[in-house]
Amino acid sequence: MERWALLQLRLGLLLLLLPPVPGRQKESGSKWKVFIDQINRSLENYEPCSSQNCSCYHGVIEEDLTPFRAGISRKMMAEVVKRKLGTHYQIIKNRLYRENDCMFPSRCSGVEHFILDVIGRLPDMEMVINVRDYPQVPKWMEPAIPVFSFSKTSEYHDIMYPAWTFWEGGPAVWPIYPTGLGRWDLFREDLARSAAQWPWKKKNSTAYFRGSRTSPERDPLILLSRKNPKLVDAEYTKNQAWKSMKDTLGKPAAQDVHLVDHCKYKYLFNFRGVAASFRFKHLFLCGSLVFHVGDEWLEFFYPQLKPWVHYIPVKTDLSNVQELLQFVKANDDIAREIAERGSQFIMNHLQMDDVTCYWENLLTEYSKFLSYNVTRRKDYDQIIPKVLKTEL
Repeated sequence: MERWALLQLRLGLLLLLLPPVPGRQKESGSKWKVFIDQINRSLENYEPCSSQNCSCYHGVIEEDLTPFRAGISRKMMAEVVKRKLGTHYQIIKNRLYRENDCMFPSRCSGVEHFILDVIGRLPDMEMVINVRDYPQVPKWMEPAIPVFSFSKTSEYHDIMYPAWTFWEGGPAVWPIYPTGLGRWDLFREDLARSAAQWPWKKKNSTAYFRGSRTSPERDPLILLSRKNPKLVDAEYTKNQAWKSMKDTLGKPAAQDVHLVDHCKYKYLFNFRGVAASFRFKHLFLCGSLVFHVGDEWLEFFYPQLKPWVHYIPVKTDLSNVQELLQFVKANDDIAREIAERGSQFIMNHLQMDDVTCYWENLLTEYSKFLSYNVTRRKDYDQIIPKVLKTEL
């Protein structure tokens, strides 16, 4: 017995002297400590928002309207209309009127759908709604003037509204979206079905991106894919501005891929385009982990989506992208949890009712700052509801 006890003691001492065997848990606890600590801090500081009366986004409305709390005068509105910074609308006695000119009719139609949906509960008002891609009111412009835009950066005073693409008027992509991106309610259903067909364990662990070169910020990912195709599958497609292979970095343009087919992949990339990207909200519903590049451009729902809680933030120059991909591959459970939180947020807080509710709250609050009674312009046309589209 004494010899056996002595042998056990020697064996124990020998094991203590041996170097530790490298393992995933050890690696996760040391190499990835910075990322894991960041995720834990973000979760500790995160306050889930309420689902009642789309109050989740009320802070965005308050912030966007702050520059106009001193009031919007008839003279100020006349100046905005004169400068043609957007399309002029009037709401009078629960009817919607619009100037004849609209630069993008399908975009105006997408906006009008939501206004008409709530017009029975709206007071009289008038507003200028910009349906161009780019915001119109830089902060250096004094005084601030009220223009509604779907997207902006912190350098602009534009008032954000839910983009027309929630209904219609999005970019037309032949042959997958010949009439343009729209009908968020139907897209939600399609993406939910695709996500069910591609649960986390079945997804391809190669990072994925397909899109046109609307911003050179996307170039580093395309080049990384060519260098390391097992890590990233990223290619440029054509858009209306495509002229030669120079526009796809010297390679033939890839085929466009339906958004539901993105759900096959664990890691999906979102970039800004000319402004904020319309694809962002769609990617979450795949149940995939979204890598969001840069934080400059916003839509109304972005501020409630939190980095490390709902998505992985990536530097604009993509200098940290390889390390981030290595991290999520080494920490699959953490990656899956972030993907699930992102998907649940969009599923619960960006329903069609939330979009309609935001429009109603935004216009109701905005109307309180008009310091005059709106007079209908006789040459404006009344806008009436269109026949409901039932297909994408």
